[in-house]
Amino acid sequence: MIRVLFVGDVVGKPGRDWLAARAPGLRESLGLHFIVANAENAAAGSGLTGALANSILSCGVDGITLGDHVWDQRGFETEIVGLERVCRPANLPEINPGRRFLVLERDGLRLGVFTVLGRQFLPPRADCPFRVADRVLAELEGRVDLVLAEIHAEATSEKIAFGRYLDGRAAIVVGTHTHVPTADATVLPSGTGYITDVGMTGPYDSVLGREVKPVIERFLHGMPTRFPVADGDVRLSGAVAEFDPVSRRVVSMRLLTVAANEGAAAGTG
Repeated sequence: MIRVLFVGDVVGKPGRDWLAARAPGLRESLGLHFIVANAENAAAGSGLTGALANSILSCGVDGITLGDHVWDQRGFETEIVGLERVCRPANLPEINPGRRFLVLERDGLRLGVFTVLGRQFLPPRADCPFRVADRVLAELEGRVDLVLAEIHAEATSEKIAFGRYLDGRAAIVVGTHTHVPTADATVLPSGTGYITDVGMTGPYDSVLGREVKPVIERFLHGMPTRFPVADGDVRLSGAVAEFDPVSRRVVSMRLLTVAANEGAAAGTG
């Protein structure tokens, strides 16, 4: 079996520190072949830098995906070009720098990875995620043993439709962006492992990773407010898929939640 862990949105220093301390142990204890993480919130909660990308990769993460905050950090548009294991959303305009997908190799196995932005309730700068996924899958055909596709989107319906659209074509489809894990990890009829949202890796004593008080104040008065990253109740949230290369199907898909002071806890699926 090929086991893949996808780590939900890494939020700020608490999320980064958790990965640095625990990713190698998770690889060993869960028998993981690949660890992929969304790190679009890794730099103080918004965006990524080249230095932080390399730090995350050095702690045992094989590849990094991004989302709608991809360009939040000044200068990252030049840094991303040199980051061979980082990909930006594939359905951004072609003029955007960075890789549209990754081919990760480990222990003789090849994993294709790509992410797309949803278009419901997000800025309409992205191309159709469904049609772009078709094109990326065509480019990856024959080059990889299995494909992990991520949809970074707001709308549950768009994520579920995307998973169904890729059922049997991508081995794993995961949703991200809301920072709230869903309880619907499953294997779809044609063998694709799916979950609507894997949640976040960071402080859960928060509002989506940010300190509670300023977020509430913003809802009350509507004025511009800084949202510092919180630091309490740090957890990893992600999904583990077990793929059978003989049947070409995922045989197990489950939500994984791990607190900073405990071992891996199995979720649903």
